[in-house]
Amino acid sequence: MASDSNFVQAAIPRFDGHYDHWSMLMENFLQSKEYWPIVESRIQAPEPNTVLKLKDLKTKNYLFQAIDRPILEIILSKETSKDIWDSMKKKYEGSARVKRTLQMKDGESVINYCARTMEISNKMRFHGEKMEDVTIVEKILCSLTPKFEYVVCSIEESKNIDAFSLDELQSSLLVHEQKMNQSSTSKEQALKASTSTHFSNSRGKGRGRGRGREDRGNRDDNRHFKADDGQF
Repeated sequence: MASDSNFVQAAIPRFDGHYDHWSMLMENFLQSKEYWPIVESRIQAPEPNTVLKLKDLKTKNYLFQAIDRPILEIILSKETSKDIWDSMKKKYEGSARVKRTLQMKDGESVINYCARTMEISNKMRFHGEKMEDVTIVEKILCSLTPKFEYVVCSIEESKNIDAFSLDELQSSLLVHEQKMNQSSTSKEQALKASTSTHFSNSRGKGRGRGRGREDRGNRDDNRHFKADDGQF
């Protein structure tokens, strides 16, 4: 049977500025070491010379190794591992209000917007917030750009939103987006064709007027030549 020393030690997740990703990895790491309950506990300051205090010191050591020096200097005065964790969460997680601020950007595709919405929703779920699919569907419908107003009204009138899945919503929006893109392409091609025809006609008329002036000029020169010839 292989001993524990033969197993590769898990690397301590380094904080890279992306709190949600780091906190997920760090929590999993501390759970694997059986130290996560220390962070979760509401014990603000374990008694000295106790098993709980020793575990808290080890947890703090892992957190210190995960954080770069500039940030470490700010949280170094925190007394417990829970204090450090709460400080990092408060500083880097961001408020729930900001997380809920979601709006489709002009020119953003349906696929990209749905992916961005799901990324935020999954982060909120990870942090313990209850997030039903129907809530996400309603949020997407309320935050689309005005060009989707027609399809939003159609969905709300003909569908049972409570039973409308995210996949169905994305499919409906994609179909509408493709139709709009095709319509826009057709209009651009028609405009280019119209502009090209107008330009060609204008050039043709210009050449005709030029030849007319040139012919009149030649006739005038001939008359002058004949008149001069008669004087000699």
